[in-house]
Amino acid sequence: MTTPATGQPQTGRSARPYLSNAAVVVLCMLVTVMEGYNLIVFGAVVPLLLQDPGLGIDEQTTGTVGGIVYLGALTGVLLGTSLADRFGRHKVMAAAAVFAIGAVMASMAPNPELLGLARFITGIGVGGAITTAMTLARNHAPHGRASLVITVTMAGVPLGGTLAALLGMFAMPVWGWRPMFLAGAAMTLIVLVVILSFRISEPEEVHATHLTPSQKFTALFESGGSILVLFVALSAVTNMVTWLGLNVWLAEAMKGLGFDLTTALLFVFSLTGAAVFGSFIAAGAADRFGSARVTIICATLTLTGLIGVLAGPGSLPMALLFVALMGIGGHSTQNLINATASGSVAAHSRGTILGLTNAMAFIGSFLGPALGGTIFAASGPTGVFGLYAVSAALCLVLCSGLYITSRKHKQRTDLLAAEAEAATL
Repeated sequence: MTTPATGQPQTGRSARPYLSNAAVVVLCMLVTVMEGYNLIVFGAVVPLLLQDPGLGIDEQTTGTVGGIVYLGALTGVLLGTSLADRFGRHKVMAAAAVFAIGAVMASMAPNPELLGLARFITGIGVGGAITTAMTLARNHAPHGRASLVITVTMAGVPLGGTLAALLGMFAMPVWGWRPMFLAGAAMTLIVLVVILSFRISEPEEVHATHLTPSQKFTALFESGGSILVLFVALSAVTNMVTWLGLNVWLAEAMKGLGFDLTTALLFVFSLTGAAVFGSFIAAGAADRFGSARVTIICATLTLTGLIGVLAGPGSLPMALLFVALMGIGGHSTQNLINATASGSVAAHSRGTILGLTNAMAFIGSFLGPALGGTIFAASGPTGVFGLYAVSAALCLVLCSGLYITSRKHKQRTDLLAAEAEAATL
């Protein structure tokens, strides 16, 4: 037998089978589903955390604990990007075991301090696995389908959040918040068994370089790439302040506006469900019209949804619609920032620039819930939505800059490649 991706021989009757390109993408999506569940489940349980007298946690501390998972993820993505080049991305993706451990610890946490530690450990696993899964999927994408493959993979994050919201609607009123984390750990371990049951080989073009990880990073800033990297990084930070802040604070904010717990979780379902559905439409448009251009449209949807909620929707259906726009815009914007970034560099540097993008995204993911907790304590739900409207507006401006910069960068790199080819003739 040969590997589907590279044609390398597979030896030994007991050898684990290689996955086809399509199966690699599906496996990467399963990993991100578990990442999404373990990340977004915290937002679903926030209303019960605040009512738990034994835990003794307030809004500001909840925001800090909700954001600390992304500091762990920042640590994980920096470690994972380096380790993936050395030991292989398939092995690093098994970091899913780490966020299963964090989920078990969260389910047993007796106080905010240990809950924060559990969430930090969860974040390390998420950071190590998410960039690896995204890069693996991108490297197995058919030609001209990069945005779609990244979207399919990253659809797992809001899909996992949708699963958390649905499970919470039925389980939390009966069993409370702790079993929600145990459910995430159990599902994650099942996915881990699947990861360890197969092997993955990457295309030869990914390994066609002698650059070290540090040299790959430095190369991103050469040939006029500094401005592109700046817009990619800042777009990712501001978008994730909004998107992950909403994931943590939406349920509690909607309760603050007068909705009951079940309806508040329905808003979480609308946010994450619309993110999954809308991201596929956005990906199809991006592969046809360009990811950077469609990113601007998605960022506009996020801002529109926030303005609609701030203006005071007149009915529940209108409120759900505005929340759905936030979900479509917030999730798809990040997917297309990643697609734009990975399409702007050589194949062997995709993991490097996606690692950089995700590192910046996790900084925004920490700031979003943490700032939201501070604002919620001071100004309530209106202040939270106002904060995220400001970050969404900044993201829209930066995505516009990314569109202009990415076009100029592509023209420059195409010219340099043509000159290099001409010099060899």
